[in-house]
Amino acid sequence: MPAEPASFDFSPSVNHRLLMEHTPRTMAFDGADPAAWRRRLRAKVAELLGRRPAERTALNVRSLWRREAAQGTIEKIVFTAERGADVPAFVCLPAKARPPYTWAICVQGHSTGMHNSIAVDREDNSVPIDVPGDRAYALTAMESGLAALCIEQRSFGERREQVQETKSPSQCQVAACQALMLGRTLIGERVWDVDRGIDYLLGRDDVRADRIGVMGNSGGGTTSLFAAATLDRLAWAMPSCYFCTFAASIMSIRHCECNYVPGLLTCAEMADILGTFAPRPVVVVAGQKDDIFPIGATRQAFDELQCIYAAFGAADRCRLVVGPEGHRFYAAPAWQALFELIDGVTPRPA
Repeated sequence: MPAEPASFDFSPSVNHRLLMEHTPRTMAFDGADPAAWRRRLRAKVAELLGRRPAERTALNVRSLWRREAAQGTIEKIVFTAERGADVPAFVCLPAKARPPYTWAICVQGHSTGMHNSIAVDREDNSVPIDVPGDRAYALTAMESGLAALCIEQRSFGERREQVQETKSPSQCQVAACQALMLGRTLIGERVWDVDRGIDYLLGRDDVRADRIGVMGNSGGGTTSLFAAATLDRLAWAMPSCYFCTFAASIMSIRHCECNYVPGLLTCAEMADILGTFAPRPVVVVAGQKDDIFPIGATRQAFDELQCIYAAFGAADRCRLVVGPEGHRFYAAPAWQALFELIDGVTPRPA
């Protein structure tokens, strides 16, 4: 019997890594006609995110409660994003500013939910809690004079799967896989909810339509980035602890099923996708010790992003904020960087 070779490439990831290295990115930024490139890639990303609802159903906004907090007024509402998809949200109005407000649409990542954005218990919103990692986004936004709309993302918090049982440790597996079978992606569905959140805000009389932005950490950073790449009505974006290269992050270790978009890496890398937001202001937030989205690859991707922004004459409209720790938000330097990029917003001390 002949001797067997010393090793075989049995693992599928060996093949996938070779494909990743040698498959050309057909829509990567090449410097030629930036406006036309942006238009093509934005349309392609929107296509890859999957089928959108055929119509915008009535929002049917319902108010659940309203109360005063040290930072301002907080109201809990529910609106309908599409048939069978109701969205709980907190509407947070700052005490330190007058309307019309600059608004931040805040999206939490893989956590117990949007309740962290205002530092209250998920089951009893009247009970305060401590939130680590500066993830009480809405409170710091309000303290700085911004209003916030905190959306519960699909599969998180109050929108966690409660109908179909799953043995998977991933809270997103059922929704992500079902979405794929329906020609959708969970990222695309979450971006749709942000889009409907913008619809809600534009129906209010205290909103500066040209000052609506989106921000979030980790899984919230994912939604923030893809919302920026596909939603024309957003004026600024602040994705945290997500921006990197796909090669060094999503494709290098196990990630939740909700992170994957079929065919995306054959078209572009992450810097290209966020680059389609140019020339609008963007603040990228990262952690020096983040082992999920390595800082070296994040800096590499940011260099590429700056080149894209420079091609649009807006090199000074994208910033990188690096905190000294790991996978978390860094409120003080992140908000300060955003304030420096947005005209007419004056930071106020907390």
